[in-house]
Amino acid sequence: MARATIGYDRLKGLKALARQLAKELDANDDPKLVAGLARQYRETMAEIDAIEGGKDDDDAVAAIIIRNRQSATD
Repeated sequence: MARATIGYDRLKGLKALARQLAKELDANDDPKLVAGLARQYRETMAEIDAIEGGKDDDDAVAAIIIRNRQSATD
């Protein structure tokens, strides 16, 4: 996370945060913690989407945004 925020690159920082939150969600079973992490993850993904529009197919985080959009419209 610290490396991603050097020079204040907001998008890089948000993507690093999304990866960290995803790892924490995968590793956590406490429903109270998962709810907070999930909420922060959704907010982070929404910010990333607002910045780049979820159009970068080579980006793993953008791929999640695109997949989530497709699932929501199915």
